[in-house]
Amino acid sequence: MAAAGSLDRSFVELSGAERERPRHFREFTVCSIGTANAVAGASKYSESAGGFYYGESGKLFSVTRNRFIHWKTSGDTLELVEESLDVNLLNNAVRLKFQNCNVLPGGVYVSETQNHVIILILTNQTVHRLLLPHPSRMYRSELVVESQMQSIFTDIGKVDFTDPCNYQLIPAVPGISPNSTTSTAWLSSDGEALFALPCASGGIFVLKLPPYDIPGVVSVVELKQSSVMQRLLIGWMPTAIRGDQSPSDRPLSLAVHCVEHDAFIFALCQDHKLRMWSYKEQMCLMVADMLEYVPVKKDLRLTSGTGHKLRLAYSPAMGLYLGIYMHAPKRGQFCIFQLVSTESNRYSLDHISSLFTSQETLIDFALTSTDIWALWHDAENQTVVKYINFEHNVAGQWNPVFMQPLPEEEIVIRADQDPREIYLQSLFTPGQFTNEALCKALQIFCRGTERNLDLSWSELKKEVTLAVESELQGSVTEYEFSQEAFRNLQQEFWCKFYACCLQYQEALSHPLALHLNPHTNMVCLLKKGYLSFLVSSSLVDHLYLLPYENLLTEDETTISDDVDIARDVLCLIKCLRLIGESVTMDMSVTMETSCYNLQSPEKAAEQILEDMITIDVENMMEDICSKLQEIRNPIHAIGLLLREMDYETEVEMEKGFNPAQPLNIRMNLSQLYGSSTAGYIVCRAVHKIASTRFLICRDLLVLQQLLMRLGDAVIWGAGQLFQAQQDLLHRTAPLLLSYHLIKWGSECLATDVPLDTLSESTFYAFKEYIQLLQPWCQVNVGSCRFMLGRCYLVTGEGQKALECFCQAASEVGKEEFLDRLIRSEDGEIVSTPRLQYYDKVLRLLDVVGLPELVIQLATSAITEAGDDWKSQATLRTCIFKHHLDLGHNSQAYEALTQISDSSRQLDCLRQLVVVLCERSQLQDLVEFPYVNLHNEVVGIIESRARAVDLMTHNYYELLYAFHIYRHNYRKAGTVMFEYGMRLGREVRTLWGLEKQGNCYLAALNCLRLIRPEYAWIVQPASGAVYDRPGTSPKRNHDGECTAAPTNRQIEILELEDLEKECSLARIRLTLAQHDPSAVAVAGSASAEEMVTLLVQAGLFDTAISLCQTFKLPLTPVFEGLAFKCIKLQFGGEAAQGEAWAWLAANQLSSVITTKESSATDEAWRLLSTYLERYKVQNNLYHHCVINKLLSHGVPLPNWLINSYKKVDAAELLRLYLNYDLLEEAVDLVSEYVDAVLGKGHQYFGIEFPLSATAPLVWLPYSSIDQLLHALGENSANSHNIALSQKILDKLEDYQQKVDKATRDLLYRRTL
Repeated sequence: MAAAGSLDRSFVELSGAERERPRHFREFTVCSIGTANAVAGASKYSESAGGFYYGESGKLFSVTRNRFIHWKTSGDTLELVEESLDVNLLNNAVRLKFQNCNVLPGGVYVSETQNHVIILILTNQTVHRLLLPHPSRMYRSELVVESQMQSIFTDIGKVDFTDPCNYQLIPAVPGISPNSTTSTAWLSSDGEALFALPCASGGIFVLKLPPYDIPGVVSVVELKQSSVMQRLLIGWMPTAIRGDQSPSDRPLSLAVHCVEHDAFIFALCQDHKLRMWSYKEQMCLMVADMLEYVPVKKDLRLTSGTGHKLRLAYSPAMGLYLGIYMHAPKRGQFCIFQLVSTESNRYSLDHISSLFTSQETLIDFALTSTDIWALWHDAENQTVVKYINFEHNVAGQWNPVFMQPLPEEEIVIRADQDPREIYLQSLFTPGQFTNEALCKALQIFCRGTERNLDLSWSELKKEVTLAVESELQGSVTEYEFSQEAFRNLQQEFWCKFYACCLQYQEALSHPLALHLNPHTNMVCLLKKGYLSFLVSSSLVDHLYLLPYENLLTEDETTISDDVDIARDVLCLIKCLRLIGESVTMDMSVTMETSCYNLQSPEKAAEQILEDMITIDVENMMEDICSKLQEIRNPIHAIGLLLREMDYETEVEMEKGFNPAQPLNIRMNLSQLYGSSTAGYIVCRAVHKIASTRFLICRDLLVLQQLLMRLGDAVIWGAGQLFQAQQDLLHRTAPLLLSYHLIKWGSECLATDVPLDTLSESTFYAFKEYIQLLQPWCQVNVGSCRFMLGRCYLVTGEGQKALECFCQAASEVGKEEFLDRLIRSEDGEIVSTPRLQYYDKVLRLLDVVGLPELVIQLATSAITEAGDDWKSQATLRTCIFKHHLDLGHNSQAYEALTQISDSSRQLDCLRQLVVVLCERSQLQDLVEFPYVNLHNEVVGIIESRARAVDLMTHNYYELLYAFHIYRHNYRKAGTVMFEYGMRLGREVRTLWGLEKQGNCYLAALNCLRLIRPEYAWIVQPASGAVYDRPGTSPKRNHDGECTAAPTNRQIEILELEDLEKECSLARIRLTLAQHDPSAVAVAGSASAEEMVTLLVQAGLFDTAISLCQTFKLPLTPVFEGLAFKCIKLQFGGEAAQGEAWAWLAANQLSSVITTKESSATDEAWRLLSTYLERYKVQNNLYHHCVINKLLSHGVPLPNWLINSYKKVDAAELLRLYLNYDLLEEAVDLVSEYVDAVLGKGHQYFGIEFPLSATAPLVWLPYSSIDQLLHALGENSANSHNIALSQKILDKLEDYQQKVDKATRDLLYRRTL
């Protein structure tokens, strides 16, 4: 609708009380010296409020853009809040308590300089100046890019409130008027702070504080109308008597206007006169009687004025405007003047306009250079706000502001509804109750219970539910009662809490003041508990909401240039208003329910029309039809209304936005209305618009149904009925649904978090949103389906999610959202957009944990891949992975075999092996055919076997089973032999030794299953030679990598070698079982090392068996046994007790354990048995035993001497000589000579003694000569001489016998 002229639109109120935690005020106490003796609370003042806007709040590049300060006073408390609609301000709320003082109503004035924000405060006893940093000094950047910043109140705690330069007591003389509440304050051009107050005796006095940074004297100036002389009072000097002054000139309202080096003070006094003072000249420049502009003034002139108010508005172009409100009982009048100056500093008032109002109580009004905004309380204590252009208006018609109504006093609950749910819905519907009202009600409702009231909106809802339910449960005295009784009790308690909330909401909604910012056209309503904003309505909303009496006087030319069209639209609106008034609550619910349940709104409208006709008792339908007759062209009027509400048409704002704008402009615009307060206000505005438009569309649908029912060609015009059915209805219904969706969405609790971290409840709401879009919105269908799929994932409906994802796939490449979704971070396109989309969804399903859906989607996506073998490999890999995760081993193997990428296939094969091993599903792993993958799987298992700890996963046994299953016995044997070798090296436990033996037996059995000529294996390399995955390279002392061996000699092991290893393994286990301490070294010990270990443990039989198996000499065994005998020979009882253990482990023919037989005896007997049993050439074992005994200085046992004499007496003699046993050697020589001569020859193993007929005999002459030499070395030793003589005698006798035998032999030969 193109209006011919400017249209004064109505305004609507939007609450600025956010749903989050209540505002946190930092509290400070202001203690003023000199007020301690004052009577606290002597003056009672009403609550007041006010606001201040920054001078550059309307500039794009200003840090103070959309930034303002507002305050509230109550008794001794002043609450200051700095707000911004662009950024969130930190530490922006303070509460000042003035000790023993009450803040004057309206006694707060804020000014700004280049560097500071100065707050001037007046109480009933003191004046104060607060100096705070200007935002432009706190934030010097040209760009505002942060989402939050510090408020000017951040460092208010550093302010010294007792600094005498910034506060003073109000002097008792001239003294403040006790009943006056008006005041004003300003900053002079020199930085002085001036405070103007009514005098107790009439007139005005001004208190001046010197500039904050320049020392000076506080002064007081009294302005009196009776004198043109100035009276300057320095300090607190008493004032002289100036004669009787009538209190009628006492100011009711003060205002100041600063000009260069002067200030004009305007005082609206009790005598209904306006006085203008020059502070610089300290004289009254003008007096004007306001009653001259009041039509009925007789009664007013006889009484003192009360309730008069004065406001100023300055425009550089138009000058200074004065707004005067003249209060009279049951009526009021606004007079607008313009200050006119003449020569010689004479001033007068030019009367612009007088506006009358019937409202009784004016709370506040604001004046601009064009408008008056007024705030009233009517007779029903309801808030009324109106505004008017004081120069251009139609018969003094005020423009309405549609105020936010208080919540319903009573909640109607149907029988099928849950009282708790209905009350919670009413309490927590956005815009109904503030957080503070709910918290205060909760605190009162739960008396005696401490509760944390610093709660978010959702937390508060839980606390309220808990509190009411707890009170309900606490009141129940009976164990059993009917469901109806419980419902009534539940409704009673919820109604009680609701009434408490309503009481506090009403108190907090009490209006205090208006705040206007002409730079931004922002209008605020300051209330006791929160701040609300007044925003203008669009043309359609304005016409629909406008009171009927205003609608009758609406200027048609403001609607359209065409008067006929404008009249049609007005008539159409009147029809819609009549329909809206006829729609009952049940009818309204019918349409709401139909839209929410995705049913046809046309049918709902038809049902509403039927109900309206049925219950029409006031002939409303007749009135509607009558109004319809007045519409010249209903089709065009309805179409015009629909176009005005349809945002789908060309959006000029989007077309006009230039992305090539400078960066600083774009960045500043990105922060515009970015604060949480602005976000909430925008949300409330959207909700208000959507709610109004929904009602318009609803009534419009009903009206169209009525027109179709009438079917009158006179109304429609020829041939237009079909067009109405097909066009208008199909345009109105989607519009109705769209506004229903917007209204529903603006009531949901918004969460400013990333999409991936939304809560489940938020996703439920999101799902509802998308479902509400579905019937009418055909834009970005694929994006909607995708997001609906995400919602289904969160709500646990996976199959529905998959269907949505598949449906969205067809729109990839067509919608921007889906294109951004699949765009990779580096910008590289690796496949088609559709495949990228599938990859994104597959990742999403994987994260959520739905492998079945991943398999289904990946299987579908394979057909999309076509000849793209890389994408196919990726998808089949995905299928393999999730089949494996689900335990579908056969399907996983099948998917693996179809992967065309060998690298991916090998990775998957490796994963299959590892996972099935971890699950102990080895049978599947072994029995898979592995076509063309046999070597790879063997390599993987071997690599894993050699890389992992043997105690965690046993890949060797798996590999053994793998080869056995395929009858490859040689490789199976090789595997088990390597396993046994590693067990010996790495698993030094008894279990490891047992396992090693079993491994060698298994390897042995494998070779026995092969033909003899093939029964061999290659000796596995030692552990250090294997190239194990993940191991670091070996380095030398210089840190250089050592070269790997290249020509390792290959060793072949045959069946006999394996039998030896089996025997060695059994012996290792025997040793470990006998001596657990040997476990640590036995596993990898060689046969030679094992002999030593066995001898140390006393397992001599086992050691001998090992030596015989590996063809090793028994010398270590005999030496070890001899040493044990020595230890027992000289050991105590403890050694004797320990010896029985190892003695029992050896196979003695019979063990004698009588008292006469000790462990030592048994050890010697064992040694004797071994010497008799294991005889070798040269009697090596006797020699080593005797050598061991003699080396330890142990006398030789007789049995050993006798035994050795039989086999090698000469060697025994040499041993005696080696250890200097001369006497034993002499005895041995003597006995040996006797034996040769025939005396005891059987003890020396001599079969035939010396004779002419016997074989030749001999004596060890060299050893005997060595013995004689040793005896002769010490000629002084008589004993040695005797021994030497003994041998010589024996030898002489021997020589004689030899001589005789020789002669006999020669004789016999000659015969």
